[in-house]
Amino acid sequence: MTNEIREGLKEGLKNIKKIVVTEELTAAESIPGLPPVFSTPMLVDLMETTSYEIVEPFLGEGLTTVGAAVDIAHSAATPVGFTVTCESELVEVKGRKLVFEVRACDDKEEIGKGRHVRFIIDKGPFIDAVNKKAGR
Repeated sequence: MTNEIREGLKEGLKNIKKIVVTEELTAAESIPGLPPVFSTPMLVDLMETTSYEIVEPFLGEGLTTVGAAVDIAHSAATPVGFTVTCESELVEVKGRKLVFEVRACDDKEEIGKGRHVRFIIDKGPFIDAVNKKAGR
């Protein structure tokens, strides 16, 4: 199956991904002077990756997904050494638009939740458009 969406891509699919917070994943690593806690950009990355992994097995050769929107609250700080567990659920499939509800907790509490939107794209034309924009 090339450039096709395989059967089974539907609302209700879920994924869970865990990471251990290291110094490299902290706000202090990006901006000196900030506290050494799990950074918001790393939380967003974890939520995007957890969502991406739900869909990828259902995409034929040449297809992938790209993030289009993230609407989350990062509600609690997580220190180095804690494990962050992210859960993502595909809650809407509308053509090539995919909507996910995401939630993350550390060893003690919920640290973030929200929604994430991805779109299924054909990699070839997408890369061609990017290269054209870059003047290549």
